[in-house]
Order: sequence, then structure tokens, then C-alpha cells
Amino acid sequence: MTPSYRAVFAVTALLSLAGCAQQDPQLPALTKEVNQLNQKLDRLTDLAGALEHQTMLNRQSTNGVYLLPQAKSPALLNTEFAQLSLAIESVASDSTGTSAVLKIKSVSGKPLPAFSAVVDWGQLDQVTGKPLTVDMQSQVINVTPRLLPSSEQTTEVRFGNVTPETLGFVHLHQLTLTPAAPTQP
Repeated sequence: MTPSYRAVFAVTALLSLAGCAQQDPQLPALTKEVNQLNQKLDRLTDLAGALEHQTMLNRQSTNGVYLLPQAKSPALLNTEFAQLSLAIESVASDSTGTSAVLKIKSVSGKPLPAFSAVVDWGQLDQVTGKPLTVDMQSQVINVTPRLLPSSEQTTEVRFGNVTPETLGFVHLHQLTLTPAAPTQP
């Protein structure tokens, strides 16, 4: 009889273990949710790294402000006419390279005057993280006030010969007030 007790015990143990091995119906949903949270955490980590990089470049800059499209965050610039908050938004491919919207805001809330600025753009060095000046391109943009004075303005900027993925930095500098055109009587 001893062998039959062992067999019954073994069968009972196997059935118990088989019951433990059955998958919880909520496990696939939990696995999917964990994967989604990991993806969000990766995006936030990338965003935080780009923002830290943008901040570092601006601390080291003695001329103008650097904006990194990957940072998706504004940077402050003190000018002779106002402290400005500048941001690059809506970065997308176009027929000549990349287009984006430059958002300019007067921190004090005072209306923006007419001004021009030099905009440089290019790639970042993969090793040092510094802007590569070898293939850097430049253009002058003019910001003209709207009909009704406003402390905020957007202007479209086109970055030629670079894709959104390779647009590493945008550098605004040499902001200069533009004289107002004389009014005709």
C-alpha cells in the first residue's frame, strides 16, 4: 500500500503545481501596461537629457541662446529690449529640409518690438555634444510686430539641407532692434 500512497501524493502534488502554473488572465494586460510605462519612462529620460544638454549649452554661451528641438522646452535670453522666452515647436520635414515654428515671448508681458536675429543651425557632435560648426548654416530672420501689439509672436523658420532627425541645435544671436518705418501722412 505504500506505493499507492506515494502515487496518490505525487498525482496530488502535480495537480496542485499545474494549478499554480495556470496563467492569471490579468497577466497579459499587466505586461502590456508595464511595457507602455517603460516606453514613457524612456521618452521622459530622453527629454530630460536633452533639456539638461540645452541648459548646459546656454550656461556656456556668451552669445545668444541655444535651442535643442529634442528638449521641447523654451530657453531665456536677455536682450537690450526685453528678456525673451524662445522655443522651437512643430519641427517637420519640408521640401528643402526642415521647417519649424519659433515661438517668441516677452517675459515681462510688454509688446514685442520689431527686430532681426541671426539663426544658426546644424548637428551636434556625437562625442562631445557640442554644436558642429563645419556644416553649420545661417540665416537672418525678421520679426515684425502684429497690427495689435502683443507680447508673444510666432514665426516660421526653414532649416535647409537638414532633416528633423539630424537638426541638433538652433542658435539665435545678434538680436537687433529694427527701426520703425516712418508713417506717411
